[in-house]
Amino acid sequence: MKFALLAMALASFAIGTSEFVLVGVIPVISQSLQVSLSLASLLVSLYAFGVGISAPVLTAFCQKVDRRKLMLGLMTLFTAGNALAPLVGNFEALLVIRIATSAAHGVFFATAATFAANLVPPNKRASAIATVFSGLTIAIALGVPLGTIIAQRAGWRATFVLVTLLGAVSVACMARWLPGGVRTDEDVSIHEQLSVLSSGRLLVGFAMNFFGYGGTFVAITFLSEIITEVAHMPTWTVGPILSLYGVSVIIGNMVGGYLSNRTPIKILIPLFLIQGVLLSLLYITDLHPYLLLLNIAFVGVFSFANVPGLHLYIVDLAKTFRPNGVDVASALNISAANFGIAFSSFVGAKIVSSGGGVGTTPVAAAAVVVCAFVLAVLSYALDKKKKFRDGYAAQ
Repeated sequence: MKFALLAMALASFAIGTSEFVLVGVIPVISQSLQVSLSLASLLVSLYAFGVGISAPVLTAFCQKVDRRKLMLGLMTLFTAGNALAPLVGNFEALLVIRIATSAAHGVFFATAATFAANLVPPNKRASAIATVFSGLTIAIALGVPLGTIIAQRAGWRATFVLVTLLGAVSVACMARWLPGGVRTDEDVSIHEQLSVLSSGRLLVGFAMNFFGYGGTFVAITFLSEIITEVAHMPTWTVGPILSLYGVSVIIGNMVGGYLSNRTPIKILIPLFLIQGVLLSLLYITDLHPYLLLLNIAFVGVFSFANVPGLHLYIVDLAKTFRPNGVDVASALNISAANFGIAFSSFVGAKIVSSGGGVGTTPVAAAAVVVCAFVLAVLSYALDKKKKFRDGYAAQ
């Protein structure tokens, strides 16, 4: 099953590159299509919003579809949309394509996470999920800088060509290695699947992801400004430092997957605590370049070390409390992460616009992550009840 996981990781890399590369390409698109930067930024924000809205709804409607066929269909839609992007001549058409491909994003990750967990023994599930999500983290470290360079030298359309090629290769690899015949065991109604929203335990889990994954983005959204305006480091250092952050994210994702294989909530508590401490330390170390570099690296590790554990924990909660809605719970977790990013970016923007300065955003980021820490402690306390212990014992 190793090649199946790697095929999904490649698809994850293609989607991650498409999602994040626009951050560096927005100025090029703005100039090319003659729209303002604020309008061009809708290609990023509406994409994230589309992921958050479409993931649970479409996942519920696709419940009866064979998992292999579903993921191949999603990646074909994603690839076709990105293939059309270079052909458009106006901003509106490009925005429609971005929103359409965002629908494939959320459903793919929700489906791939549960699919990967079912391909391996119980004690390897978090590592399997981490392997799938490793494509996303590698995209941050490699795909985004590469796509940005290509856009700056050959135009933004060339970046979409790159994403299209990545998507096409991932479709071919999944067609070759993904096992077929995997679908849900029962014919479950949409109402039953969406019943996950009535589970207080799952809602706490979603909120944990909202604050824990999204919180870092209060500060990381303005990392370039922190480097140049607060630490007074040369502009040319931004690229290498962002690459350092990207590499640390990859390490954090894989280490977090290994640590979370058995009882993820026990690992999430210290991970959130350390993450909050490291973010608050950015407020101090941003005045000392070398300490700042070290701190940024550790922030990257601990900010993404929680990703596999968070997703596996939601899957376990759903299996225990809402067994008919596991895939939808997985999708809602993806939505929670994307809404968390949007919320935290908004908080950071408000702090900066109100005169607080980018240097204070790490303190706010730490405060948001502390909310996740509190929810993790609460969840652990609730997990000690006999009903949930029995749920783990049955696995």
